[in-house]
Amino acid sequence: MAARDRILSSLRRAAPPGPPLPVLDRVGVSFPDLPARLGEAVAAVGGVMIRVADLAAADAALRALPVHRDARSVVSLVPGVGAATLDAAAVRDPHELAHLGLCVLRGALAVAENGAVWIEGASLPHHALAVIPEHLAVVVDAAAIVPDLHAAYARLDLPGRPRWGLFLAGPSKTADIEQSLVIGAHGARSSTLLLVG
Repeated sequence: MAARDRILSSLRRAAPPGPPLPVLDRVGVSFPDLPARLGEAVAAVGGVMIRVADLAAADAALRALPVHRDARSVVSLVPGVGAATLDAAAVRDPHELAHLGLCVLRGALAVAENGAVWIEGASLPHHALAVIPEHLAVVVDAAAIVPDLHAAYARLDLPGRPRWGLFLAGPSKTADIEQSLVIGAHGARSSTLLLVG
C-alpha cells in the first residue's frame, strides 16, 4: 500500500488548480406569495396542498381524507397527525411495510418553484417509508418555504447534514415513449402536503 499511497500523493501534488466556482448571487427566482406558488407547483406535479392553522387542524384535515379513512395500515412520524396503526420503529424488516396504506412524514422545507419537499433521511426509521406506501402525507411548516432549489440547498447546508435525504414532489409518476402518464407505478399513488401556519 505504501507504493499506491506515494503515487496518489504525487498525482494530487501535480494536479493543476481547479477552475474558480461560479458566482451564483444573482441566480434564483422570487415569488410574491410563496404559499400560493407552492400550492400551484404541488398541483402541477399531481399532488394536493391543504393549508391548516396548526397540527390539530392538520390532523383533522388528514382524517377527513378518504386515503386516511380507507387505509388498512397507517404510519405517522408526525406526533398528533394521523391515526397510526403501526409503529414503524418497531418494524425490523422493511418488507413488513409492503402493504402500508398511508405514511405521514415531516418535511424539513418546501420549494415553491417546483413543489418539492425535503425529507431528512435521519427522520425515517426505514428509508422505504418515503417510497413504499400507497399514499403519502407530508407536513411542512409555512415558515419553511423557500423560493427555489438554490435557496433550498443554501438552507440545507449539506456538509453538516446526515448523508441521506430526498426531495419529494407529488405522487410517483412515470411515462412511456408514447407519453402515457401512469401515477403510482413505482411509489405513492397520491401525495398530500399539509402546510401548517
